[in-house]
Amino acid sequence: MTTATAMVARTSRRPAPVGLHLRSTFALAVASGFGVLAFGWPFLLHSKAQNVDTAHTADAPWIFAIVLPLLLVVVLAEVADGGMDAKAIALLGVLTACGAALRPLGVDATGASPVFFLLIPAGRVLGRGFGFVLGTLTLFASALLTGGVGPWLPFQMLAAGWVGLFAGCLPPLRGKLEIAMLAAYGAVAGMLYGAITNLWFWPFETSGLSHQISYVQGASWATEVHHYAAFYVATSVGWDLTRALGNAVLVLIAGRAVLLALRRAARRAAFTAPVAFVPPSPSPALLSDHR
Repeated sequence: MTTATAMVARTSRRPAPVGLHLRSTFALAVASGFGVLAFGWPFLLHSKAQNVDTAHTADAPWIFAIVLPLLLVVVLAEVADGGMDAKAIALLGVLTACGAALRPLGVDATGASPVFFLLIPAGRVLGRGFGFVLGTLTLFASALLTGGVGPWLPFQMLAAGWVGLFAGCLPPLRGKLEIAMLAAYGAVAGMLYGAITNLWFWPFETSGLSHQISYVQGASWATEVHHYAAFYVATSVGWDLTRALGNAVLVLIAGRAVLLALRRAARRAAFTAPVAFVPPSPSPALLSDHR
């Protein structure tokens, strides 16, 4: 077995510091399934609002009210299964605050934003469940910080959660190959984030769209996909390319340092170490008194 093969084999057997268990996996699947329905129900019901200003004004508060308890269920399931303890929750709070502080550093004229950069190494190092919760909480906290609260927020939270989730699903690599893989993932995730979040308003957009790129109520799936692809290329691909490029460049520049810092923090915190309570041994002075 070569050195590289042995390194990959050892890495593949190494569990994430904050791993998923049965109940937390089920809770995460429910949260993601609800997110898919939140984005896709207009396609299932062939529904269309009158204009984008009224899109999701009725269901967005309900989606938000359901997303936050689902996140709490994921965290509580991890705590109950022993996958997350007080140290992991503290680290989650610190990384959420850091991610929220990064959002104002983005360029308003483009889609580039450093807020997505932290989600990728965090999900990679700390696991899928941690990455999902971190992504949703980071977008929530950053929206409060920047005043970006609106009917789009729960959809942005879910999409960012998936960025962190799938970062934890990447294959085991180390060194330059890992950085290259994370940079490529950051670019793909930057494009997909924009493509997914557009769906919160596209079925309801009626102003200024030609028939070839607008949602057609009652049309076939093939027609809807074709129209949305044309809409995305015409309106969003340039914006999302800057986000993808920004993610890749940040990972190439600072990804190694952030990965090392997160792995060092996880190692020192010893998230996976079992907790055992040992009764204190009597001091020599007490033993001498009993004699």
